[in-house]
Amino acid sequence: YPGANAADIETNITRVLEDNLNTVSNLKKLTSKSQDNVSMITVEFEYGSDLNEGANEIRDVVSRVQSQLPDDIDYPTIFKFSTSMIPVMMLAVTAEESYPALNKILDDKLVNVLNRVDGVGAVSIIGAPEREVQVNVDPAKLEAYNLTVEQLGQIIAAENVNIPSGTIDMGNNTFNIKADGEFKLSDELRKVVVSNAGGRTVRLSDVAQIRDTLEKATMDERVNGQRGVRVMFQKQSGANTVNIVHEIQSRLPEIQKTLPKDVKMELIFEGSQEITDAIGSLSETILYAFIFVVLVVMAFLGRWRATLIICMTIPVSLICSFIYLFATGSTLNIISLSSLSIAIGMVVDDAIVVLENITTHIERGSNPKEAAIYATNEVWLSVIATTLVVVAVFLPLTMVPGMAGILFRELGWIVT
Repeated sequence: YPGANAADIETNITRVLEDNLNTVSNLKKLTSKSQDNVSMITVEFEYGSDLNEGANEIRDVVSRVQSQLPDDIDYPTIFKFSTSMIPVMMLAVTAEESYPALNKILDDKLVNVLNRVDGVGAVSIIGAPEREVQVNVDPAKLEAYNLTVEQLGQIIAAENVNIPSGTIDMGNNTFNIKADGEFKLSDELRKVVVSNAGGRTVRLSDVAQIRDTLEKATMDERVNGQRGVRVMFQKQSGANTVNIVHEIQSRLPEIQKTLPKDVKMELIFEGSQEITDAIGSLSETILYAFIFVVLVVMAFLGRWRATLIICMTIPVSLICSFIYLFATGSTLNIISLSSLSIAIGMVVDDAIVVLENITTHIERGSNPKEAAIYATNEVWLSVIATTLVVVAVFLPLTMVPGMAGILFRELGWIVT
C-alpha cells in the first residue's frame, strides 16, 4: 500500500486478510508483519498438506476480500514456498573487466546450459549488475526548444518499438512483415528527432546526455572482497539432489572454458555432501554389523557351516527389502538404511533360534531334511511372535502426527 504507514497497513489490510485466512483448511500457523508500505502474511500448513490446494484456497480468500481492502493497494502477491525450493547448490562468480556484462554472460553460457540438466527446476542469478541507459535532460535546453520531459518520453517510447506490418503472399507461402524499430545500440538514441521547431531538426543529443551504464545497485555481492554474483540452483519436486549436484559439477569445467578469462567460479554450498556422508556412514554401520555378527556367531556356535547359514539370512532379507523399496518407488536414504540396520539384528536372532533347534534334532538322530522340517514347525510361532513384538514397538510411533509419524511409519514398514 504505497504511502501508508505501519498502523494503516495493520488496520486496513493485515487484520482483514488474517481474519479471513484463518478459515483455510490444514492451517498450522499464521504470522504477519506490518510495516510502512507493505504487509507480509505467512501461512504455514500442516506437514503433508497439498500446497497447490492450499495456494488455491488462499487465492479464493484474497479474491473474496478484495472489495474490503483500500482501492489504492497493489494486488496481493501469493508466493508458495516449500522445502523442495531450498537451493541444492550455490556458486559464487567473480569478474573484473567483464563484471558489467556478467549477467548476460552467465545467462548465455551457464544458465541456459544448466537449466537443461535433468531434475533442475530453476537457475537464478542474484546480485548481477543490470544495464541501464540513462537520458539526462538539460532543463535549460528543453525550455529553449519549448519541449517537456513527458514529450521526450513519449517520443522515445514511440521510436523504440517493433510494429507488425501485415503479411505478404508469395506463391503458396505467406510471410509476416514487421517494422523493426527497437534500438540495438544506445548511440541510436542520440539520433532520435524530438522537434523540428523553426525549421531546424532537434535531436535527443541536443537536449540531453545519453549514458549507457549500470543501474543503481540495491545489493552488493562480494566474494572474498571482490565484486561478484551468486548463482543458485533449485531442484524439481521429487528430483534426486545427489544426481543433480554431481551432474552440474561435471559440466562446470566445460562451461568455465567458454567464459572470459577473468570470470571465475567458486563453490559456496552443495547439498549432496551431507546426504552422501550420512548414507555412507549408515552403509558402513551395516557392514560392521555384518562382520560382528559373523564373529559373534562363530565364537558361540563354533561351527563354520552354522555361521555361514546364519550369515546367508542377512543378504536374503536385504534382497526382500530392496524388492519392497523398488515396488514402492523408495530410494536408499537415511530412513531405509536405518531400517535395514535394525532388521539385521532381528533376522540373525531368529536364524540362531531356528538353527539351534535344527541342530538339536540332528544330534538326536534325525536326518537334516526331517530336522529342518520338524524343528522349524516347533519354533516358527515363537519366532514370528518375538519378531512382531519388536515391530509392534513402532506402531505407537507411526501415530505421531506430522513428519515424525510419516518417517516412523516408513521405517516400520521396511523393518517388517
